Amino acid sequence: MRPDLLNPLFAEASGLKGVGPGLARPLEKLGLKRIRDFIYHLPDRFVHRRAIADLDEGSIGEQVVIALTPVEYRGGPSPKAPFRVLAEDAKGNLCTLAYFGRNAGWAKKQLPLGEKRWVAGRLDQFGQNLQIVHPDHVNPEGAAMLGQLAEAIYPLSEGLTQGRMAALVQQALTHAPDLPEWCEQGVVDRMGWPVWREALTQAHRDEHKEARDRLAYDELLANSLALMLVRASNRRTQGQALRGDGRLRGALKLPFALTGAQARAIAEIEGDLAQAAPMLRLLQGDVGSGKTVVALESLLIAVEAGAQGALLAPTEILARQHFETLRRMAAPTGVNIALYTGRDKGRARESILMGLMDGSIDIVIGTHAIFQDAVVYRNLGLVVIDEQHRFGVGQRLMLTQKGKGTHCLAMTATPIPRTLTLAQYGEMDVSRLDELPPGRQAIDTRVVAQERLGDVVEALARHFSTGQQAYWVCPMVRESEVADLAAAEERHEMLSLRFGEDAVLVHGQMKPEQKDAAMERFASGQAKLLVATTVIEVGVDVPNATLMVIEQAERFGLAQLHQLRGRVGRGSEKSTCLLLRGETLSEVSRERLALMRETQDGFRLAEEDLRLRGGGELLGTRQSGDTPFRVASLDQITRLLPMAHDDARLLIERDGGLTGERGAAARVLLYLFERDWGVQLLRGG
Repeated sequence: MRPDLLNPLFAEASGLKGVGPGLARPLEKLGLKRIRDFIYHLPDRFVHRRAIADLDEGSIGEQVVIALTPVEYRGGPSPKAPFRVLAEDAKGNLCTLAYFGRNAGWAKKQLPLGEKRWVAGRLDQFGQNLQIVHPDHVNPEGAAMLGQLAEAIYPLSEGLTQGRMAALVQQALTHAPDLPEWCEQGVVDRMGWPVWREALTQAHRDEHKEARDRLAYDELLANSLALMLVRASNRRTQGQALRGDGRLRGALKLPFALTGAQARAIAEIEGDLAQAAPMLRLLQGDVGSGKTVVALESLLIAVEAGAQGALLAPTEILARQHFETLRRMAAPTGVNIALYTGRDKGRARESILMGLMDGSIDIVIGTHAIFQDAVVYRNLGLVVIDEQHRFGVGQRLMLTQKGKGTHCLAMTATPIPRTLTLAQYGEMDVSRLDELPPGRQAIDTRVVAQERLGDVVEALARHFSTGQQAYWVCPMVRESEVADLAAAEERHEMLSLRFGEDAVLVHGQMKPEQKDAAMERFASGQAKLLVATTVIEVGVDVPNATLMVIEQAERFGLAQLHQLRGRVGRGSEKSTCLLLRGETLSEVSRERLALMRETQDGFRLAEEDLRLRGGGELLGTRQSGDTPFRVASLDQITRLLPMAHDDARLLIERDGGLTGERGAAARVLLYLFERDWGVQLLRGG
């Protein structure tokens, strides 16, 4: 149960004065539904103003606060011209206050002639005259204006103004209670951090680095602590030790030798499975590094030991692909592998359910349908989760509860910098596949200017004439799904004029069955070109697709470009990736594209992406909203996470977990950041 102390923070936003049905939508877009969300809606930046006694003290381009007296109104010669108010300072110097597109009545009401007003805004020069365009604030009280010397600028959505947002945040802050200190006192003293409530107030008032760091640290500590509780609970769980005898793995006839990295990962997994405490391991494999073979070997160990294995894929098309691949590879072993998705109905469904219950099915591959209540296993020993980032910790826990202390191997094709691995998967041991299998060819990567689009289309035609296929990925447009969609539809239309039925379109707004049908046409070779937004399924394997075109490549982060490039180069033919770039490139974009040409090492690219601050793409997803953090920035994660991780370990190992005074405060912290599954586990354990 959430501590009563926190109830004021989890009250609905509708309790704030001024929040009615009209504001509900814009607030919801920003994720502001409860008081807690407002207090953690931190400013992007601050506008710093200087109070000046007269215009002679000010500099052009400076943000100022000054007392001015309006002396004359001047309407423009045409309705489109600005309305101007001529005003003078204490020395009689003149300044124009200009209002564009605003009604004159409003300006006159704010600035009555002959009455002194305090004005805040940017001092500029127009011809020979000083002017302030659209003053930010106009107030009869000087004291009120001096409170605006450092003004917070908040992230907004349509229908909200800075003034309204600031007022709501200030209101929300009055609901913040005094909370007990959960940070190690030594850390607080060393870093010079204020207490929690004071840190919140300061973070909204000015650029207080210590306050911002303190709030970010709290979030990182909550996350580390919850993940460690998962780990500790896992270690206390009595699972079953799975020791294989090698007979099934020995029967495998792999067409290639394992890489050193694969052999190492399999040995680590085998060691984990032999323990009674359930395995919690993350397998990080670069694009094409051979995770599937590692997964198969792991599942065979479980079957050799008399248990069943399950492989969970995020989408049906990926589940089918894994099924075909594993069934083909495991054919010599004679193990019974089944595919189960939400689409299975009637007799087929019954037969699979019976096979899982009586143990005649050794390995099942499917979507989350394999964990529905109706699915009962005779002895589920190992769960392999593909594309781990699609499933949260809570879901991971639910999946492993299908068996008695089931072992869990999570896989991701997204190389993640070490710091962020700790942030997202701190409860897991990590194996890395950082070598490419022999025979896997490097992908020829080239940067091409967008104006050569016509040449690229002709190159596509030549490419298709040799019987090969291609992908065409459309740009990310202003982080907007709708605009992304329009860009993809427009490009598909253009390419369809040239290639007709051979070009199919896939985007995130399609119904799953439409998307699957289009992907199916491409995967089976009926369509030659797949035009898509960035939703191209991770892992979809079409060996005959050997050309990847990424439009406006400079808009993407390195990790995402690397993921997309990895869709090709899966067969024996030479593969090419064309990065189409726009006309104007920033320094960072230029460096990113150069790195893409230079290296195919996903782990190096992930670290470089972190250095170049590539935002959300770091986690292989397009929005930073997919990092588990809302308060901590990438810079703060890098600086503070190792410290938070150590502090969480101390709390669990030295301070007896969540008992005692600091432990009770840490419980409050877990509930505050909604990592309460950590507490549930503690109770359950």
